[in-house]
Amino acid sequence: MSEDQPVRVFLVDDHKVVRIGLRTLLSDSPLIRVIGEAGTVGEAMAGCAQLNPDVVLMDIRLPDGTGVEGTRRIKALLPATRVLILTSYADDETILNAIEAGADGYLLKEVDNLDLAAAVIHVARGGAMLDPSVARRILNQHRAESAASKPSLSAQEQRLLDLVAGGCTNKEIAETLGLGENTVRNYLSRLYQKLHVSNRAQAVAVHQARP
Repeated sequence: MSEDQPVRVFLVDDHKVVRIGLRTLLSDSPLIRVIGEAGTVGEAMAGCAQLNPDVVLMDIRLPDGTGVEGTRRIKALLPATRVLILTSYADDETILNAIEAGADGYLLKEVDNLDLAAAVIHVARGGAMLDPSVARRILNQHRAESAASKPSLSAQEQRLLDLVAGGCTNKEIAETLGLGENTVRNYLSRLYQKLHVSNRAQAVAVHQARP
């Protein structure tokens, strides 16, 4: 998305007072526009299908399902829409399931309002955002799964990982490295396989663990 356009955000939380608070906080930023809200997975799907938001701010516990399920369904329907989990739940299984479902970030509700707005913008522009405690959990899981094989990266692969962790989009990576966007996508796919990850959020966590 263009950096001069406001990020169009859709809120999903089963508590109306929380949605009101989030709308108020995010509306303080001229770079963010809240375009809709929902209290259930079903309402979220209907609203997102109609409004096609840039970012969905998603809670985990909802009356008719989970934010994990909602994330998976939104990603299937609208692949370009980014999903940022915002919840008070931080158990390992939920975190990993959300990331595997395609969440582009996972934050806890203790996050500062300015940090939340920055996270929304960062995710909208192609970055991944993880609460520090969430990143540690993903790292621990990644280490356990790949302890027997710690891959070494080429200079280009390390540079690519650095750019991903820095929040660069595929287009920005292509411009920086002098490559085509299709080539970048292919390189990223191979890098993810090498790191035993499946998306940007997991790659960012791995980046934070590497020396």
